[in-house]
Amino acid sequence: MTGPHPDVAAARLAVRRAVEDLTPGALVLVACSGGPDSVALAAATAFVAPRRGLRAGAVCIDHRLQPGSALVARAAVETCRSLGLDPAWSEAVEVTGPGGLEAAARDARYAALDGAADRLGAVAVLLGHTLDDQAETVLLGLARGSGARSLAGMARTRGRYRRPLLDLRRAQTESVCHVLELGVWADPMNADVSSHRRAAVRHEVMPAIARVLGPGAVPALARSAELLRADADLLDALAADLLTASTLEGSPARLELDAETLAAAPPALRGRALRAAVTAVGAPPGAVGAVHVEALVARLGDWHGQGPLALPGGVEVSRRYGRLILRATPTPR
Repeated sequence: MTGPHPDVAAARLAVRRAVEDLTPGALVLVACSGGPDSVALAAATAFVAPRRGLRAGAVCIDHRLQPGSALVARAAVETCRSLGLDPAWSEAVEVTGPGGLEAAARDARYAALDGAADRLGAVAVLLGHTLDDQAETVLLGLARGSGARSLAGMARTRGRYRRPLLDLRRAQTESVCHVLELGVWADPMNADVSSHRRAAVRHEVMPAIARVLGPGAVPALARSAELLRADADLLDALAADLLTASTLEGSPARLELDAETLAAAPPALRGRALRAAVTAVGAPPGAVGAVHVEALVARLGDWHGQGPLALPGGVEVSRRYGRLILRATPTPR
């Protein structure tokens, strides 16, 4: 008697490890786009969940960015139902907002997934990102000149979100779908190298890296992200302590920080603390870049009466009597 195909077994083992801490009877949801990564995840979850005493469903997000997207979402729902996931349904979202199309689509998707999990009481939402996705994320972070947090890539677990397949290659998820004869959808946006940076990295940069540096380069990028994440977690925790120690007065829309305490801190912690402070007052997460942090640091050590500093999200920063004052300004109508 033979066992399952090695790639099918690997996907099932990955899911089993990702949900082994959950209480029997709990509900997990698979975010399924209809592509091979998420369909392979759906199949593995449908196999593992009942054997772990868990309930498993699926939600398919229709971003409505392409003609026929509703049909694609409906087909993904039917695939999930055929695997035994229940409930399984699709949700259409409105993709609007700052940061470009990819960022707006991501924000809309996570908002819909959060809403679905809240309504159903799901304890976990499983995402189908693979090792290849992780390596691409690291390269995109490098190209932006990002710090360790961005280079740390995607977390295996963050809140209710879990990524069981981060150790699997994309080719393995495609193999799972082929072996199990599951229909999948090829998103044309993933092949549009002229308009989408991630697609360009996937189809042009990654093959070049593997060709020049060898096939082990892609797993090495993902491994680097894992190592950097541990470092970034520690630095963020220490920076949070620094922000607490330097806060003289605080409210949701205003922070007053001790400039001397911040100026004396190590640069790696000071920058993180300042970024966290601006975000706490109202700047969108990820909107505060290195140039903004440098401007804030200048207010600490090179102070000669500069006027207020405007930062993303309507945050205004000024300095008075040794205090760095961050406040949210009213949004113009």
